[in-house]
Amino acid sequence: MLAQPVKSGLMTFLEQLSAAAARNQSLLCVGLDPEPSKFPGALKGHADKIYDFCAAIVDATADTVIAFKPQIAYFAAHRAEDQLERLMQHMRRTAPQVPIILDAKRGDIGSTAQQYAIEAFERYGADAVTLSPFMGFDSVQPYLAYHGKGAFLLCRTSNPGGDDLQNQRLASVPGTPLLYEHIASLAQGPWNLNGQLGLVVGATYPAEIERVRALAPTLPLLIPGVGAQGGDAVATVRAGCRRQADGSQSPIIVSSSRAILYASSNDDFAAAARREALKTRAVLQQAQTD
Repeated sequence: MLAQPVKSGLMTFLEQLSAAAARNQSLLCVGLDPEPSKFPGALKGHADKIYDFCAAIVDATADTVIAFKPQIAYFAAHRAEDQLERLMQHMRRTAPQVPIILDAKRGDIGSTAQQYAIEAFERYGADAVTLSPFMGFDSVQPYLAYHGKGAFLLCRTSNPGGDDLQNQRLASVPGTPLLYEHIASLAQGPWNLNGQLGLVVGATYPAEIERVRALAPTLPLLIPGVGAQGGDAVATVRAGCRRQADGSQSPIIVSSSRAILYASSNDDFAAAARREALKTRAVLQQAQTD
């Protein structure tokens, strides 16, 4: 049976984030990017053990995180969508206080976008999803029909090729902003119909994180790239954290995947993942208070 869209009266994604941040004292998101070839011990090479591996990571880190972020391609590549469904159900049962961001980076229009929204929010029951906004607002709008669900738009990504488009100026827009700046302004303003939009900005570009935060002062920022990708956790937090007029903190979600998932190549992988998550959480929290 498919999960139902969030109904009015239940917590929105932003409320879930705020509650998880307070409960777990965390800005850390654990990315669930399972690669069977990297699995530890007896699990190594076994794609049919993706659920077991990820569930063990979830159980070990659930009280250390602000969110979990399963990457759908890592499941689909191994025909493991059924394992992803089981994992989503497991997280709902064992860590209902932690919101789940489905990292899908969908980007299409019309009835196809509607189907992708059904996939994210009804089939998998995610609380939020990542999207590519480059086909325009009508590629985002179907997701906003789900009350309280979040949607993170790719804005300034950490890959070198991001400069090819994101760092180009738009002569037709007043002020000739860079494309990523224009996306940030649209998400903060006219596109944010349900009040639940966020932006994806890479941890390897702290200066651009700071610029995005200036343009989108209230939006949640999903920041991948800390850990194995080399992003500076302290610089990331300092660039993304801002106090709003009411005294609340502008939300940031700092994602780490491989550094936590593969902290050990032995059967103690879950305990090692927990130690790495606790260490990363502490660094992020200290940066927030400095």
